[in-house]
Amino acid sequence: MTENCVFCRIVEGTEPASIVCENELAMSFVDQRQFNAGHTLVIPRRHFNDLRELDEPTGAALMAMVSRVARAAGQAFPNQGLSLWHSIGEAGHQEVPHLHIHVHPRLIGDGMLAVYPHAPPMPDIVTRDHYAGMLRAMLADHKH
Repeated sequence: MTENCVFCRIVEGTEPASIVCENELAMSFVDQRQFNAGHTLVIPRRHFNDLRELDEPTGAALMAMVSRVARAAGQAFPNQGLSLWHSIGEAGHQEVPHLHIHVHPRLIGDGMLAVYPHAPPMPDIVTRDHYAGMLRAMLADHKH
């Protein structure tokens, strides 16, 4: 646990939260901000700054809970879809440095999370293959 982390305090029970579900590795609670009703966060109980630090057992438990919460949010709240997201770092607009996955009901035209500010470039297959090779090399260098 990290002393100055609001999500760690929620895990410890010293910060109030509207808990949705929890188990030994993960928990979820309703976000304080409700752009659309049902916005929920899913976090690992253990403090990780972001998913790059996540171990596989915790990651599996986290994603299983994300799936369960997404199904529940999709049934419980008005929506025409859902968005799931995790932000990393300042450029990614991460506000709380404790890994968290947003589960957010969406409505057509709600304007939330405009993904691209303008049409992105579409590199050719040679460039995409090059990018894939760069990622494969990193994965090979960092085997567990």
